[in-house]
Amino acid sequence: MELFKNTNFDFLGKKWPFIILSLIVTAAGVISLGMKGGPKYGIDFTGGTNFWLRFSQEPPVEQIRKALDGKIAGEISVQQISGKPEVLIGTEIRDEKALNANRQLIEQTLRTTFGGTGGKLDVNNASADDLIAALREPLLTAGVAMSEQELQDMVRAIEDFRTNPAQGGILKSFSQLSGVKGVTPKVIEAMEKNLSLGPFTILRTEVVGPKIGAELRQKAILTTLYALAAMLVYIAFRFEWIYGVAAVIAVFHDTIITIGLFSLFNKPITLTVVAALLTLVGYSMNDTIVVFDRIRENLKMNRREGFESLVNSSVNQTLSRTVLTSGLTLLTALSLWLFGGEVLNGFSFALVMGIIFGTYSSVFIASPIVIWFKNWADSRKSGGMPVAVAKDSAAPKAGPRKVARG
Repeated sequence: MELFKNTNFDFLGKKWPFIILSLIVTAAGVISLGMKGGPKYGIDFTGGTNFWLRFSQEPPVEQIRKALDGKIAGEISVQQISGKPEVLIGTEIRDEKALNANRQLIEQTLRTTFGGTGGKLDVNNASADDLIAALREPLLTAGVAMSEQELQDMVRAIEDFRTNPAQGGILKSFSQLSGVKGVTPKVIEAMEKNLSLGPFTILRTEVVGPKIGAELRQKAILTTLYALAAMLVYIAFRFEWIYGVAAVIAVFHDTIITIGLFSLFNKPITLTVVAALLTLVGYSMNDTIVVFDRIRENLKMNRREGFESLVNSSVNQTLSRTVLTSGLTLLTALSLWLFGGEVLNGFSFALVMGIIFGTYSSVFIASPIVIWFKNWADSRKSGGMPVAVAKDSAAPKAGPRKVARG
C-alpha cells in the first residue's frame, strides 16, 4: 500500500527549522534538568510506597493531602486517576527502617480520616479474620445458626464479591451482599447494626526499598547504553561507521528530548517509562535504518547522482512506509495517553513524544550528519578545494585537469 507515489519533497532543504526546534527543545529540557537536579524518579528508583485507593464517590484529593501533610517525612504526591474514583498516593522514603512504619501510619491516618463511623469495623478495609471475629457474636445474638466453617465460608464469599473487578473493590451498601452465598436478610441486618462501610478501600500497596531502587536505576541506564552500543556496532557493520554514529546521535537526540520533556512537565521516570524509552530507541533506530538502507540501494544503482539529491530521493521513496507505520503507532500511543489512565500515562507520553521526534530525527538529524561527513570527506580528498554538495564520495572522481598556458 502506497499513500504517496513519485513524491519529490525537498526535505533536506527544510532541515534547519527542525534542527533549530530540536536545539530549543533540547536546551529547555537540559536547563530544566539542571535546575531540578536531574530527572524526577518514581518510587521504582528512589524507594518509597505507592497506595492505590478507590472511593465510593468523587475522591477528596485536597482532604487527603491535608490529612497526610506533616505526618509523613519527605514529599507526598496525591493524584486522582483520570476518569475513575481512584487516587494514587506516593511517598518518597529513603530510610529502609521507616518504610513499614510509614506504610502503617498512612493506612491509619486514612482510616481515621475516612474510615467507618462510630468505631465500627470497616468492611471495605477489614481482613477476613477481623471480619469473622466481628460477626461471631452479633450473628449469635440475632439468632443466626451458623457453624464456624460456615461463617468462614461466608466471609470468604463476601471478600471475593467485594474484590471482584466488576464490583470495583468497594461496597456502597450492605444490600449488595444479598446474593452472596450464606448472606441472609438477618445477616445483613446484623452487619448494618455492628459494622460500617468506609468511603474508600486500599486496592493495593507497592513498597520499594531505596537500595533496590538505586540498583534498578543503574540497571536501567546500563541497559539503555548497551542497547545503543549494540545498535552502533550493527549499523557500522552493515553500512559504514558514519551511518552508525549518525543513527546513535539521532537516538540520543530522541531520548534526551523525551527525558527533558518529562522534566519540563514534572513527570516521574518509572520502570514503565524506561520500557517506553527502550521501545522508542528501537523504533527510531528501525526508522533510520530503513532510510539508510534505501540510500545504500540507490547508491548502487546511481553512483553519479549527487549525494544530497540521492538522500532526498531515498527519503521520498520511504515516505509512505514512514507515514503508515509512524502514523498508526502514534494513533495507538495517543489513545493510551488519552484514555489509558494514570497507570499508563508516563509510558504512553514517552511513546508519543518519542515517535514524533524519532520520526523526523531520521530525516532531519541522522541524514544531514551523513551528508555533512560525506562532503567533508570529499573536501579533504580534493585537497581542501570546495566540493559541490551534489558530489558523492562513491562516484568516480574526475582526473587532474591540464591548464593551457598561453
